[in-house]
Amino acid sequence: RMLTRTPSVVAQVFLLLSIVLVIAIAVIQINQQQVLSPGLKYGIVLDAGSSRTTVYVYEWPAEKENNTGVVSQTFKCNVKGPGISSYESSPGALAKPLDDCLNKVKERIPVHLHKNTSVYLGATAGMRLLRLQNESAANEVLASIQNYFRAQPFEFRGAQIITGPEEGVYGWITANYLMGNFLERNLWRTWVHPYRKETMGALDLGGASTQISFIPEDSEEHFNSTLQVKLYGYNYNVYTHSYQCYGRDEAEKRLLALLLQKSNASANVDNPCYPQNYNTALTMKYFFGSLCTQSLRPANYYPNQLVNFHGTGDPGLCQEMVSLLFNFTACRDREDCPFNGIHQPKAKGNFVAFSGFYYTINALNLSGHFSLDDFNSSMWFFCSQSWAQLQFMLPKFEEIYARSYCFSANFIYYLLVHGYNFNAETWPQIHFQKEVGNSSIAWSLGYMLSLTNMIPAEGKLIRLPLKPSLFAGLLVFLTATALLCLLFLIYLCVVSHHRKNVPRVEHIFIPE
Repeated sequence: RMLTRTPSVVAQVFLLLSIVLVIAIAVIQINQQQVLSPGLKYGIVLDAGSSRTTVYVYEWPAEKENNTGVVSQTFKCNVKGPGISSYESSPGALAKPLDDCLNKVKERIPVHLHKNTSVYLGATAGMRLLRLQNESAANEVLASIQNYFRAQPFEFRGAQIITGPEEGVYGWITANYLMGNFLERNLWRTWVHPYRKETMGALDLGGASTQISFIPEDSEEHFNSTLQVKLYGYNYNVYTHSYQCYGRDEAEKRLLALLLQKSNASANVDNPCYPQNYNTALTMKYFFGSLCTQSLRPANYYPNQLVNFHGTGDPGLCQEMVSLLFNFTACRDREDCPFNGIHQPKAKGNFVAFSGFYYTINALNLSGHFSLDDFNSSMWFFCSQSWAQLQFMLPKFEEIYARSYCFSANFIYYLLVHGYNFNAETWPQIHFQKEVGNSSIAWSLGYMLSLTNMIPAEGKLIRLPLKPSLFAGLLVFLTATALLCLLFLIYLCVVSHHRKNVPRVEHIFIPE
């Protein structure tokens, strides 16, 4: 009897212990999970381009991933009006257009996180040009932005004019980050470095500059022109070059200046890149006021004098004029030097082309990737249309863009084919894309990713007392133990009950 009682007591103790432990572990795990979750962090980047300013809001878990936060875009707002470099004579007028976007941003970020949310402003080629042209005006514009943000609830980390190579590399980081070339989730939903995944090159076309960035075949050979980037514990040697004055708007100003120079009549000029029957009057300051056209400025330059441009919609002549914007002779036929005397390794692998590249391709009714022949025939067809026909062809019709798409398409052709040496075979490796998921492909996300390297780590996203795998294992083990104890106790009860009944049965059947 003593023997039966001992296992029974042990089983009961184990059963009770298992139940208590299961409840305790579950309670601690759930409570600790809620107490220690640091939630999300936010960052705001203002991309102050030459033609406009865009405000991006990014968020990431306060947990860090190899010293770089896992960042995603949650909101985007285009500031009304031109780029900040246009406010050189009235920097105080910047506040009003910024207000509209910043008020929307305040609604998107929880109020209690405002004071811990960093704001960064990066200005690109428009401000680089203004600084070269008039440094004090550029400083006043930046000071005006500093003053504006002092009155905002966020933590302002300064307004910077970023360099061309930085802009190129940040764009490259964004593109590859969004394509999952640095990080991917494995079966266990944890972030890992993808196995043997190639990175993509990045092509960015802004208003005042254009950038090409990629990892060359042999980065050691091109050591002078490569930048080293460290992300998620891996190093990348990225070749990047930024061509100032080769942005879409500045290149077009150079074209208008050239057309005026070649024309006999100074008041009426034919423009083969404008659509047939399109007419517009532009002040000389509009195209000669830029640093990019200073060398083409005539002796009798009157900033307010009007020049009438008449569109002739001539694709062949447009192409001829656009070719004059590139200096192909400076290279003296060196293979690794496409134009302007700039050394460039051979373009390798797949590329993503965004910003101005994407908008022009979209206007030609093309998307994704396609052959060079398709591009040329679409461009030729588009450039042959009259101004009246174009209004029915474009998904979104805005005069200032609509009149210039033919020029942009020809400029893109010359830049990619004669400039960067893409050909019929390698052209389909270029993917013209605006965004991945909900995130825009722009240098601002790469900028944010690099800056999150400096944000101190804040513990795990959910600092559980036990790892999920250990927690699950213990739960299974303790539940199984409890069940076994329970079954064992039931078995002991049945055996004990059976033993009580046996002597009585024997007594009844004793023969006389």
